[in-house]
Amino acid sequence: MNEHDETPALYALNGTVEALAAALPTLPALEQTRQLANLAWHQRERNSAWALTLADQAELGLQHLPAHQALRSAWRLQLTRVDVRRLRNEAAQGEALASAVLNAAEAAGDWISAADSCWVLSQLATAAGNTPGCCTWLARGVGYAARAGDSSREQILQCSQARFAGFIDSDAAEQQWGDAFSQDSAAQPVPVAAAMQLYTALRAMRASKPSESVQAFSSVIEPLLQAGYIREAIIAQVNLGSIFNDLNDPQAALVWMERGLDLAQTHGWPSSIASCQMQLGETLRLLGRLDLAEQQLTAAKDCLAAWPESRNFAVVLNYLGKLALAKQQPEEARRLFTEMQVLGTHVDLRLTAQRGLAHALLDLGDLAQAEQCAQDALNNAVARGAGESEVELLLLLARIAQSRPGAPEGAGLPQLELARERAKTIVGYKNTSELLNALAKAYAAAGRYSEAFETSQLAANSRAQSLSRESANRLESIQLRNLSESARAQAAHLQQLAEAERQKAALMQSNNATLEKLGVIGQQLTQHLDMASVFAALSQHIPALLDARAFEIYLLDEEGQGLQSVFGLEDGKPIPTSHIALDAPSSNAARCARERAELSMQLAADGSDPSQVPGTMRTLSALFAPLLIGERLLGVVTVQSPQAEAYGEHERMVFRTLNAYAAIALDNARAYRHLQLAQSQLLAREKLAALGALVAGIAHELNTPLGNSLLMASTLEQRTVEVERAATSKALRRSELESYFSEAKAMTRLITLGLENAARLIGSFKQVAVDRTAEQRRPFDLALLCEQVAATLQASIRKRGHSLTLDIPPDILLDSFPGPFGQILSNLIENSMVHGFGERRDGEMRLSARLLKSEQVELRFQDNGLGISAAHAARIFEPFFTTKFGQGGSGLGLSVSHNIASNLLGGSLTLDSSAAAGSCFVLSLPLRAPRLAEEQAQEAGGQS
Repeated sequence: MNEHDETPALYALNGTVEALAAALPTLPALEQTRQLANLAWHQRERNSAWALTLADQAELGLQHLPAHQALRSAWRLQLTRVDVRRLRNEAAQGEALASAVLNAAEAAGDWISAADSCWVLSQLATAAGNTPGCCTWLARGVGYAARAGDSSREQILQCSQARFAGFIDSDAAEQQWGDAFSQDSAAQPVPVAAAMQLYTALRAMRASKPSESVQAFSSVIEPLLQAGYIREAIIAQVNLGSIFNDLNDPQAALVWMERGLDLAQTHGWPSSIASCQMQLGETLRLLGRLDLAEQQLTAAKDCLAAWPESRNFAVVLNYLGKLALAKQQPEEARRLFTEMQVLGTHVDLRLTAQRGLAHALLDLGDLAQAEQCAQDALNNAVARGAGESEVELLLLLARIAQSRPGAPEGAGLPQLELARERAKTIVGYKNTSELLNALAKAYAAAGRYSEAFETSQLAANSRAQSLSRESANRLESIQLRNLSESARAQAAHLQQLAEAERQKAALMQSNNATLEKLGVIGQQLTQHLDMASVFAALSQHIPALLDARAFEIYLLDEEGQGLQSVFGLEDGKPIPTSHIALDAPSSNAARCARERAELSMQLAADGSDPSQVPGTMRTLSALFAPLLIGERLLGVVTVQSPQAEAYGEHERMVFRTLNAYAAIALDNARAYRHLQLAQSQLLAREKLAALGALVAGIAHELNTPLGNSLLMASTLEQRTVEVERAATSKALRRSELESYFSEAKAMTRLITLGLENAARLIGSFKQVAVDRTAEQRRPFDLALLCEQVAATLQASIRKRGHSLTLDIPPDILLDSFPGPFGQILSNLIENSMVHGFGERRDGEMRLSARLLKSEQVELRFQDNGLGISAAHAARIFEPFFTTKFGQGGSGLGLSVSHNIASNLLGGSLTLDSSAAAGSCFVLSLPLRAPRLAEEQAQEAGGQS
C-alpha cells in the first residue's frame, strides 16, 4: 500500500470541499474516480443524499483504478455509506461493515483508513449508547493516526476521546486530560481547533462555569459548520440551551434549542432531531408549557426507542417522568422511571431514576415502596459521593416520614438534620432555603420553637441570598446571551472574511486554471503547421472559453491592401468568405487592422449599426483584435455574441492570449507552406538533375559498345568492298578469301557483342527510368534490380575513379516500389562519391544484403571514405542539411531517402555509427511494402 497516495482529511473546510467539487469535471478519468470517493466522504454530513450519489458514481470507476487505489477508495466508500446510515438511523450491520474495513486496512498497513474506521465505529457506539465502547474505538484510532504520522487526525480523535470520557466519569477524565488541549488553537487547522474548542466548552459546562462554556460554545458553532461537523454543531447549540436553563433563563434556552432543531431538520437526521426535541421539551416544561413539552418529548422518545441502551433514551424518559409529575400523573411517572431504572446503563441516570421513582411512589401513596426506593438511592448517592443527590434524597425521605398516617410530631427531623449537615459540605449548594424551611417547620412541629425561629431566620437569609443569586444568574444570562450573540456575530463576520478570501482564492485558482488551459491550447495551436488544423483547433477552443456564437479570421491579402476572410463560423455553420478593403469606413475589422489595436464594441440592439451584416446574427457584443508578429500585421480575429456586455476584462484577457497563439500558429503555417513550395521546387530540380546524370551516364556507357560496333561495321564494309573488287577482276586468291572470312567472323562477333551490351544498358536504363517515373508497386528480384541501378551509374563511378561491389544473394523477391528503392541506392552512391570521397580517387563502395527471420531484408551500403563526424551524424537526415552547400549539395538526398524508406517502403534508413572506417548506412525493408491508401481505396472499390 503506497502511503504517499493522497488521502482525504477526517474533516475539511467548506472551501476545500467546494474546490474539489468544482475541479472534478477537469480531472482525468482515473483521478476523477478517486476524488469522487473523497468528495463523497466529505459530504457525508454536509449533504448525506449527495454523498450516497457520489459514492455510487465512484463505485462505477473503481475497476479502472490501480489495485491499491481501488481498494483504498472502496474502503472510503464503505465507511461513507455506514456513517450516512448512522446519521439517518439506518445503521443496520454498520459495525460489522466498518470492522471489516478496519481489519482489511490494518492487514494492508493502511493506517489512515484504519483510523477512519475507528472513528466511524466510535460514532456507531455512541449512537447506540455505548460510551465506553466509543472511547475504546477512539483510543485505538489515535494509535493508528499516530502510526500514519497524521497529527491532525490524531488530535481530533484524542479530543473526542477526552470529551466522551467525561460522560463516563468526569473526575477521572479531568484527572487524565485536564487542560491538555488548552494551547492556542489559532495555530491549528480549523477542524483541529474546532475539536479542541468543543472539548474546552464541555469541560467548562461540567465544571459549572457558564460564562466560559457559553463563550466557547458560541464561538465554536461556525467553525464546526465550516469544517463539516454538522452534528456536533447541532449538539453545541442544544448545550447552549441547557446552560441557559441552568441559569433559569428558559427563554434564551428556547432560542438555542430551536436553532439546533432547525439545523437538524434541515439535514433530516432522526437522532439529531430527537436530541433537539428532547431538550426543547424540557425547556418548555420549565416554562410551564406542559402540553407542548409533552409533544416534543413524546416525538423524541419514539425516535430514540431504536437505541434503548443509549444515554439520550434514558434522558428523555427522565424528562417525561418529570413532566408526568408536573402534570400530576404519578402512575405515568412511576412507569417511566421504572423503565428508566431497568435500563441501568448510566450510573448517574440510574440514581436519577431511583429518585424520580421514589417521588412517583410518594404521590401514589405507596409510602413503604417510596421509602425503600429513596433509601436505595441514598445509599448509591453516598457511595458515589453525589452530595446534592444525598441532600435531595434526605429531603424526600423526610417528606415520606411526614406523610405516614399518625406520624409523630417532628417526623422526618433526623433526615432533615442530616441533610443540613451534608449541605454545609457542598460549596454553592442552591436549595439551602428550601432545606432550612423544611427543617424550621419540623422543629416547630416537634415543639422546638427556639430552634425553629433561629432556622426560619436562616431560611429567610438564604432565600434572600437565593433571590440575589437568581438575579445575578438572570443578569449573567442576559450578559451571556449578549455575549453569545456577539460571539455569533463575530463568527459570522469571520465567516464573511473567510468567504471573501475563499472567493479570492477561487478566483485565483480559476485564473490559474484558465492560464494552464490557455497554455495547453497554445501548445496545440502552435504544434500545427497547416492552417486547416489551426482553424479546427480555434473553432474547438474559442467557444469553450468565450461566449462566441460567431467568430471569424481575416488575413492580409498578398497586396497588403485588404483583408480576406479565410475562416469563420456562426452558430457552428461556416461563414461565406469575403474581402474587405483596409480603408472601408464602416468595417470594424478594417479599423482594427488600420489602428493595430483591440476593439471592444457594444452594438445597437436594433441592428442599425452600420457594421451589422444583413442576414447574419444580431450582434450586441464584439471583440476585434489584430494578429501581430512583432510589428508585422497578419490579419484580424473577431468574436461576437448576441448578449450585451458579454466580454469583461477576464474574457478580453483570454481573447488576447488566444490571439497571440493564433498569430504564431498562422505565421508558422504560412512559413511552412512557403517552405513546402520551396522544397517541392528543389525536389523537382533534384529529380531532374538525377535524371540528367542518368542519361549522361547511359550515353557515356553506350558510346563504347556502339563506337566499337560502328568501327567494326565500317571495317567489315571496307574489307567486303575490297574482296568484291578482287573477285570481279578475277584477282582474288584463295588465301585472301580465307583471311576475309576469318576477319568477317571476328568483326561480326565484336559487333554482336557491342550491340548486346548496348541493348542490355538500354534495357536497364528503360526499366529504371520507368520505375522512377511511375513509382508503382511490382514484384522484383533484389539482386537484378541492384545490378540494373549499378549499371546505370557505372559510367559516373568509373569516371571518378571509384568502384562498386555488389554482394546480393539471388532469389530475394520483394513486393515493393522499385523506383523509389532505386532512388535510395542512387542517393547513397552519389552521397559517398560527393561527401565521402571528395576529390580523392580509388574509393571503394560495397552493397550487401541478407534475409532476416521476420520477413525483412537488410541492405548495408558501406564506403571507405572520410566518414561522418558525431556532430553531423545527428542531423544528416534533416532536410537541407549539407556540408557542401553551394558546392553541388542540396541537403535533400539523405532526407528524401529516409522519408521514402519509412513512409513508402515501410522500413528504415539508419547510420551505423559503429563502422570502423568510412560510412555505413543500413536499409531495413519488409519483403512486402505496406499498402498505400490509394491501393486500399482501389481494392475497396473493386469489392463493392
